[in-house]
Amino acid sequence: MVGLTNLRTSNPPMLPKLNRKRVLFVLTKIDEILAWERKSEAERDTRFVELGRYLCEVRAGQYWRLEKLKSFDEFLARRFPESRRKAYYLMSIHEHLPPLARRELKEVGWTKGLELAKVARRDGQEFDCATWLHKARSLPKDQFKREVEKELTGRETEPWEIIYFKLCKTQIPVVEQAIETAALMLGTDKSRGYCLEMICADFLAGANLENEDPTALLQSMSRFFKFLPGDQRQAFLHEVTEKAS
Repeated sequence: MVGLTNLRTSNPPMLPKLNRKRVLFVLTKIDEILAWERKSEAERDTRFVELGRYLCEVRAGQYWRLEKLKSFDEFLARRFPESRRKAYYLMSIHEHLPPLARRELKEVGWTKGLELAKVARRDGQEFDCATWLHKARSLPKDQFKREVEKELTGRETEPWEIIYFKLCKTQIPVVEQAIETAALMLGTDKSRGYCLEMICADFLAGANLENEDPTALLQSMSRFFKFLPGDQRQAFLHEVTEKAS
């Protein structure tokens, strides 16, 4: 209780003084950019960098108070009713990318700019701006995203895409139960996509035993083997080698 009561104070910090002219200018600029749609993609990326800068200023100066709002989140909820995530992305680009990279965003696009910001946030003053800008210009968006993920995590990632299925309501419980059962067997840390792949691989392996299609069977077994932990891989290889000899 002592710690909690110490958080209360009769002398709260002074609120930032609002320069009404500057606040109105920044808020008007934000609304102009959000309403601005009929331009090319490159121009739009340039304006989004500008938008990120203005949003950071609004947060730092508490400009939302001029509109009688209670918080920055409430301000974003008005300007970004569908999702505030993009606003925070743009602010991250402004906060973490050096000026050179922000100027080049017209060439690389704001989505690549966000990936650049992840590396810049980690590296700080050591961020190799020229090298990463070159990669951003030369690589397709998905490949560049994988390059950044590999840099940050040290792991190679496979290309991916979202696939949609239309299921009847009566089918959903069966599919959900199958994925949950696979997760219990494979480990609850595995993704639902991974569990679905293993279910399909198991089905293909069983089906092709009867159809005698060794290519499909080998492909299914290879996928299973790839996801085995290291010690289980060694045990499997040892067993297969013994039986082959």
